Amino acid sequence: MNAPETAAAAGQSAPTPDVPATPVSLDDKYTLERGRVYISGTQALVRLPMLQKARDLKAGLNTAGFISGYRGSPLGALDQSLWKAKKHLQANDIVFQPGVNEDLAATAVWGSQQIKPVAGRHA
Repeated sequence: MNAPETAAAAGQSAPTPDVPATPVSLDDKYTLERGRVYISGTQALVRLPMLQKARDLKAGLNTAGFISGYRGSPLGALDQSLWKAKKHLQANDIVFQPGVNEDLAATAVWGSQQIKPVAGRHA
């Protein structure tokens, strides 16, 4: 049995619905709030802290983020993606500070978690 003939198969253009075309941007992977976004796993890791910031704002929280890592990490491409998304991270109060090695990156994150001032120093 033959497949039913479609307008496109018959050489005619298929009718298009009266839906306006939505503009698409490469920045959608970090800025689109609704709809479908096609991104890689690494881009999803970059977007995750931005989504958390949006959730925090909806909950009435004023938060910021700090991300560190080093080039030898198993997620080696993550630092490059974070650099590329710098303007989006800054707009969401997220700082990416790479470390020269694993120890310095871990120390930077540890230091960002200290909320009590050290004796004799001012916060």
